[in-house]
Amino acid sequence: MQDLMRTGDATFVSTYRTGENYPLVCGPYRVPFLLNMAGSGQPVTGELYAVSVSGLARLDELKGISRGHYERLSITVELDNGDGDDGSCGGEGVTCAEAYYAHRSYAAEMWKRNGMKGLTVYSEKEAEGYVKRKDRPHNLTFLDHIQFFLHSKD
Repeated sequence: MQDLMRTGDATFVSTYRTGENYPLVCGPYRVPFLLNMAGSGQPVTGELYAVSVSGLARLDELKGISRGHYERLSITVELDNGDGDDGSCGGEGVTCAEAYYAHRSYAAEMWKRNGMKGLTVYSEKEAEGYVKRKDRPHNLTFLDHIQFFLHSKD
């Protein structure tokens, strides 16, 4: 995201949470995955960004959309301001955005492997649980906050 922000292709908006419950789990190597299983899990907190069309194309490439790693789909997110909003898209503090979900071909299995228990936020605590393996580069970190995206104009 920092690269996209430097090039003007993304702007941080604020911290939001999902309007519905969703599972957020740690997959292999402690990488966070949001699962498109509305109603399961709990509200998930993440960062909302306004991203250009070219920025979204770059993110799609990085997330492996064409390789079936993730899917970019709509999601309703809201400011966590305790105002009792009904959660309808367009209501005060409620935004229709997009998020990267684990690909549907393996989402249900990830949910089962995590004991059908999810996180509300992915933080340094979860990233620290990553155990280095000999077959992976040791300089990688996976502190990747959950992000939601709005389309902005190029």
